Amino acid sequence: MKNFDYLDTPKALLTPDIVAMLTSIHEHKGKQGLFVEAHADALTTLMEIAKIQSTGASNRIEGINTTDKRLEELVRDKSAPKNRTEQEIVGYRDVLATIHESYDYIHPRPNIILQLHKQLYSFSRSGVGGAYKNADNYIAQTDVDGKQTVRFQPVPAYLTADAMDRLCVAFVEGLDKDQYDALLLIPMFVLDFLCIHPFNDGNGRMSRLLTLLLFYRAGYIVGKYISLEKLIENSKDTYYEALQDSSAAWHENENDYLPFIRYYLGILQKAYGEFENRVEYLGQRGLSKPKRVKAIIDNKLGKITKAEILQAVPDISQVTVERTLAALVKSGHIVKIGAGRTTAYGKTDSSQQGF
Repeated sequence: MKNFDYLDTPKALLTPDIVAMLTSIHEHKGKQGLFVEAHADALTTLMEIAKIQSTGASNRIEGINTTDKRLEELVRDKSAPKNRTEQEIVGYRDVLATIHESYDYIHPRPNIILQLHKQLYSFSRSGVGGAYKNADNYIAQTDVDGKQTVRFQPVPAYLTADAMDRLCVAFVEGLDKDQYDALLLIPMFVLDFLCIHPFNDGNGRMSRLLTLLLFYRAGYIVGKYISLEKLIENSKDTYYEALQDSSAAWHENENDYLPFIRYYLGILQKAYGEFENRVEYLGQRGLSKPKRVKAIIDNKLGKITKAEILQAVPDISQVTVERTLAALVKSGHIVKIGAGRTTAYGKTDSSQQGF
C-alpha cells in the first residue's frame, strides 16, 4: 500500500537545483504584490485572457477542442454550450472561476475535491461528476503503430476513497508542520493525485485545477494572470516525461518525485517571468498600439516572432500586430526572416544604431 509521506520524504528532495529554483520563485513572489497593486486596473485584461487560455489549454490537453471564437464566447458566458464538448469547457470555466474567487476558503479535503469535480461536470448528463471511479482504470500510451500499452496502473477503485483520505490528511499535516516549503509539497500532492487517478474521467483537468488552487492558497497567484495550463500545454511532452519518471515504482514507495517537482517549479518560474514582462509592457499603455509593438521589437535581442509579440501584448489584436509589422518592414526598421510558421523579424543595422 502506498504510504503518503509529507514529513520525511521532502528532506531528500532539497537538492541544490531545487533550492535555487525555490529561491528564485520566492524573489518573484516578493515583487508580485507590488505589481498587482501598481497595475490593478490594467491586470484585469491579463486575467480575462488567462481565463480563456487556461480553459482552452487544459481541455485541449485532454482532446477536448473547439474554435477560438466559441471558446471565447463560452468563457465570457456569452453563449450556452451546444454539445458535450462545450459542456465540459464551461464546467472547467466555472470551477476556475470558483477557485479564482474563493481559494482562501477551499480546503484540500476529499469532500471539497469531490464538489469541485461535480461542478466540472455540472453541465453534463454523464453522471460521473462528484463521485470516485466505480471501475479500475489505467494510464495507457499508444505507439506509432497505434498499439496501446499500459504505462501505469492506478489505485484500484475499491481503495480509492481510502487513498484520497490518507493523501489529503498527509498533505495537510505536512503543510501544518511547516517544515518544508509548500512549493515542494504541492507537486508531490499533484503527482500522488494523478497516480491514484480517482475519477472515471477528468483526472488531468482536476489535477491542473488543484495545482492552481494550492499555489493560490500558498500565495503564488501568478496563475491568475499567466495561464499555467497554457504553459503546460506548450511543454506537454516534457510534462508527460516528468510524470512517467516520477510515477515509476510509486506503489512500492520507491518513486522519485524530483522530475515532477522540477517540472512544476520550472512552469512557475516561466509564468513569473512572463508576468513581469507583460507588466512592463502594460506600463507602456499610454503609447499607441503600433508604438507598443515597435517598443517590444526594439527591446528584443535577436529575432522575434509574431506569436511572441502577441503573447507580450495580449490586449492588442493580431490584425494590429500584423499591420504594424508590415509597416515596419516597409520602412526598413525591421526585416522579415523566413516564411510560413517559421517567420520571424529582426532589426536592421540602421534601427539598432544607438543601442
